[in-house]
Amino acid sequence: MPVPVSLKEEIKNQIEKTKQRAIEISDYIFNNPETGGKEFAALALLTEELKSNGFKVTTGQGGLQTAFSAVYDFHIEGPEVAFIAEYDALPAIGHACHHHIIASSAVNSAIALSRIKKGLKGKISVVGTPAEEIMDAKTLLYKKGVFKGVDAAIMLHGGSKNITNLIVLAIEGLDFHFKGRAAHAAAAPHEGVNALDAVILFFNAVNALRQQLPDGTRIHGIITKGGDAVNIIPENAAASFYIRSKSRAYLDELVIKVRNCAKGAAIQTGTKLKISRFEASGKNLLINHNLCTEFEKNLENLGASMDREPFIFGSSDIGNLSNLMPVLHPVVQTAPAGTVLHTEKSRDCGKSQIAYNGMILGMKACALTAAKILLDKDFLEKIKKEFEESDKISI
Repeated sequence: MPVPVSLKEEIKNQIEKTKQRAIEISDYIFNNPETGGKEFAALALLTEELKSNGFKVTTGQGGLQTAFSAVYDFHIEGPEVAFIAEYDALPAIGHACHHHIIASSAVNSAIALSRIKKGLKGKISVVGTPAEEIMDAKTLLYKKGVFKGVDAAIMLHGGSKNITNLIVLAIEGLDFHFKGRAAHAAAAPHEGVNALDAVILFFNAVNALRQQLPDGTRIHGIITKGGDAVNIIPENAAASFYIRSKSRAYLDELVIKVRNCAKGAAIQTGTKLKISRFEASGKNLLINHNLCTEFEKNLENLGASMDREPFIFGSSDIGNLSNLMPVLHPVVQTAPAGTVLHTEKSRDCGKSQIAYNGMILGMKACALTAAKILLDKDFLEKIKKEFEESDKISI
């Protein structure tokens, strides 16, 4: 059944009633940034807020100390919609990715819906997924059964525009360690094998490779170790790289090419090479067009405009989850146009009026979309059919 107009109005009113508390929660998380796996203050605040509003809360989900789930049951048989919260900050720069907005919007959207005493059915839940910047918590929680019974998941992200046509790049994070032989750089350089030379040759090979790469591909790295002293031939040198692509299938091909660049550098310098993965692989976002269209309609009916041009949004473990279940991952404007996430400018917008307005607007559109999933059986069937027929990537 369609969502009645009266129910839509009540949902919007309930979101308005949570506005002040939503801002307070987002501000607290912003003012107390915690990096991945250490989000204990955010965990305490979010779970206590959900408990006090009648949600059944479980912490430590999936063996992760700062992961949680919270469920509210309308006690009428129906689907389950999960709102996903992220709340980790970036090292040194804090909440420059607006995860404080994600966390507060997820919790308060769910609370607003729980306060509607008549008209909804099924369950709404909040899943707290920590450490998005450094690990794949969402897949771990999925495999541990935390999303069992969930029909669709929603996560609202902040950014510089209103958009659902996101390109979340597949990603591979690799460490490259070259081992040579130390020697006195002035007295006996001929006795050494220079590991730093291998790293430099590796970077040059990657730079040459970039000319032959398609649009939407990214390779970027840093030297994590270059030696111990100027007068010692470096015995150990290392680099870390992210390799990204719009397509996981192409990324797998590209990873082989980058590995070969490193192998070639090792052969040229006579060093030994060790390659290891420093975080879980990421898949590209599988867009569910039915969910996106509904969100866009809801946002536009609220008076906002959508940007429909494709937009590269970086990488996230939400891409992995989207290949396991139907996911809606829209971005709402929480910073001026052109603002880039993971920058000081983005961080400095975190407590601005544009951030608050975008959060509340996005919460309304997400809550209305969630209600459609809960009430409209035909709509849910379309979502699931699209997901089943999509070209998913095995995880």
